[in-house]
Amino acid sequence: TTHCRKLWHDIKKNQVYALKFRHFKIGIDFAFILADHVAEGPTVQRRASMKEYEQISCEVKERILTITISRPKQKNAYTEQMRDEMISALDEAYQDDDIRVIIFTADPEGRNYCAGMDLSDAGSTFDYSGVGELEHRDGGGLLCLKIYESNKPVIGAINGSAVGIGFTMTLPMDFRFVSNRAKLGAVFVRRGIVNDGCSSYFLPRLIGMANAMRMVMIGKPIPAAEAVQLGLVTQLCEPEEVYPAAFALAQDLARNTAPVSIALVRRLMWSMQSAAGPMQAHEMESRLLHWVGQQRDAAEGIEAFLEKRDPVYSMSPTKDLPDHYPWWEERKFRDGKSNQ
Repeated sequence: TTHCRKLWHDIKKNQVYALKFRHFKIGIDFAFILADHVAEGPTVQRRASMKEYEQISCEVKERILTITISRPKQKNAYTEQMRDEMISALDEAYQDDDIRVIIFTADPEGRNYCAGMDLSDAGSTFDYSGVGELEHRDGGGLLCLKIYESNKPVIGAINGSAVGIGFTMTLPMDFRFVSNRAKLGAVFVRRGIVNDGCSSYFLPRLIGMANAMRMVMIGKPIPAAEAVQLGLVTQLCEPEEVYPAAFALAQDLARNTAPVSIALVRRLMWSMQSAAGPMQAHEMESRLLHWVGQQRDAAEGIEAFLEKRDPVYSMSPTKDLPDHYPWWEERKFRDGKSNQ
């Protein structure tokens, strides 16, 4: 209720020590218990620690999960194990309502965000002859598809150069904070291969076909300042300021945005990339507005704005979605064994 939310807000501001609620005195100990319950919401449970991994590290602070690439001696180069660990961490985060935002960054000792695929296998690095052509799935694509599926904001804190999969993994992220000393590159043609990570889908949608074609056909990394001009970079930062700037945005998102709204608008924006025209967008936006307008988070958002206080959203992006979600049909991977 509004009374409970206001109670929680006042306690957060340390303005209230003994409160009257529905004509009864509430001691401060009980007030804090009540406030904690209201702030969490009925659908949020206290989370256990994230799993421990070898090539990435995970930390949750203020409802923000930071996934850090941690192979500094190898310039944070990407491996299949790293991919599997990232996907596992994302799967865990997507089901945890106590995580509101996800940040990707890298160990600064590696001097790169990610130097691309680990090339320790030399010329056989990209030899996938052990599996059939139609059965093979690009590992970078699997990671990028998992990021694309996110039901919460994903921020890249790119604190060093990012090339190859190190670059393409950032494309389905929602925001990219980049070091002003970094270079970004789709270097695939300079290694005798083709681009990965579903980048032929994401990159033209982010910077236009002409700019995307220039990046993938020339294959030479570009300075971060040039990437800003292309629209790839949310904010250019000094190296030491990349993560703090990304975390500040994450704090704002975690505190002030409704998780269900985030899940819906993120999917709405991506799904409409394949729309036949604006009428399709109008139809779905109308349907979603009809649904969200009847939900408790809409009432809370408006009441918090009018009362000039922080909102306390309680709906869950894993449990409280409209019946018609998902409204889009994703294509299944065709492996030659089925017609799906």
